[in-house]
Amino acid sequence: MKYPEHDGPEAAPQGPVPTIFEAIVRKRCIGLTYNRVSMTMAPHVIYTKHDDLFVDGVVVDRDGKPPKELKIGTFKLAGLSDLKLTARAFEKSGLFDAGSFKYAEALMAVEPA
Repeated sequence: MKYPEHDGPEAAPQGPVPTIFEAIVRKRCIGLTYNRVSMTMAPHVIYTKHDDLFVDGVVVDRDGKPPKELKIGTFKLAGLSDLKLTARAFEKSGLFDAGSFKYAEALMAVEPA
């Protein structure tokens, strides 16, 4: 027997937070817009700071072009729009320090392979 309310993509939680959670767990990049710039990011952690949600991750392209240098960027979740999970996989960056004091209130972080 099938339960329609639990089948198909419409059964999955929707919105930015579940999208970030899924991307972190599955190690998949997300497409997004930040300050009117389209980019692809490999999210490594989602956490709270002063009652706001933040995502730290590696931007792998901005407007279709690779960045000059790879680094962990910090993004306030409220400033991100057009979030969507992509098929592009990523590996945990050596730049990411899960033990940083900054992540004391982490909700979820990428695990090593």
